[in-house]
Amino acid sequence: MQASGEFNKIGTVMKPVILFLLSTCILSAADKWVATWSFAPAPQLGTDALMRSANLVFDNQTFRQIVHTSIGGTSIRVRLSNVYGTGAAEIGAAHIGMRSTGSDLVFGSDRELSFSGRTSVIIPPGATIISDPVLYETHPSIDLAVSLYFPHPTTAAGIHYSAMQTNYIGKADQSPAQFFTRTTTIASWAFVAGVDVLTDDSAFAIVPFGDSITDGANSTSDTNQRWPNFLSNRLIAAGMTNAAVIDSGIGGNRILHDAPTNIRFGLNALSRFERDVIAQPGVKYVIMLEGINDLGHPGTTTAPISETVTGEDIIAGLKQMADRAHEKGIKVFGATLTPFGGYTSAGYYTEQKETYRKAINDWIRTTDAFDGFIDFEKAVRDPANPNRILPAYDSGDHLHPGNAGYKAMADAIDLRLFQ
Repeated sequence: MQASGEFNKIGTVMKPVILFLLSTCILSAADKWVATWSFAPAPQLGTDALMRSANLVFDNQTFRQIVHTSIGGTSIRVRLSNVYGTGAAEIGAAHIGMRSTGSDLVFGSDRELSFSGRTSVIIPPGATIISDPVLYETHPSIDLAVSLYFPHPTTAAGIHYSAMQTNYIGKADQSPAQFFTRTTTIASWAFVAGVDVLTDDSAFAIVPFGDSITDGANSTSDTNQRWPNFLSNRLIAAGMTNAAVIDSGIGGNRILHDAPTNIRFGLNALSRFERDVIAQPGVKYVIMLEGINDLGHPGTTTAPISETVTGEDIIAGLKQMADRAHEKGIKVFGATLTPFGGYTSAGYYTEQKETYRKAINDWIRTTDAFDGFIDFEKAVRDPANPNRILPAYDSGDHLHPGNAGYKAMADAIDLRLFQ
């Protein structure tokens, strides 16, 4: 069925409705699935009490999550994940629609999802389930809402704790509701591992892989001002609407160590690289910005001094991931580590750690282990004090850029890398 609708260049609704679907999808030989949005998951918090205090246990509730597309397509499917779950997760109903404002949907945009022909599904611990595809015309840079109903007590799994996006929880089954009656909000995603679109064979995904700087920490919530979002906007404006950008950052993440005292930081990058990069539908390129937490965390309240690493240790980890990507035909662009002088967390910055950062960046700029590099350090550093972020780009903590800094990072990327 088609309803009249009109979109501007980046897919923002100009009139109140859109194009949507039939119940089944027929794939042609020239079509392929590419992720238009995804997140990198972290394990569950250690106790049920913590999960409940974070609103991450659902019981006769609907969880409506807002996701932002990077490319469009003719059909859609949703990937649900129970990764790190300790028990089965029962989804009583699942729907997708186009978000208008807040937790509400554009009129007529909601569609029910099924899984192997069934409208409910039980996901075993650690498993991923893919919805049946539906004909559903989507556009770049629009908000979709994925609504999951949990009929029985279910602990969230596959959690992205710091989403920089408001998501909504309501009583009973409101999964098809245009106007969502919410009881609470949270700024985390769970269970919805990704949204894929069916598009032509020229489409591909770029995966920014990293820590909180890639995750958009300290950017303005609900505005999609992470540097991967700004990169996506640039690609769209340049007419490269076949290039998806799939943010795979996790705040606090490290290459070489887990974070046992704060599981929100996720497993080490070497461990999660297969799932969060290589397994992404349509991935062709990865931008690797990892290592600053490997330097900074040891000796703080976050990690013991025994986990201190050198620049050479970090370089070895980056090379490992680059080699694994190359084996799968994925091109890898190294990104220089941005300045962190003056970071407000005691012990995070030292002169020795700064020496290591500079050595890592020198290697990134000259190595043949990557297919190219992106100089994020140069894009945001203060010329008068190169160990620090330029004040206009600093969010205020001297580690994370603000909105303007994230835009400067995206502006530093040569789009010809993806041609």
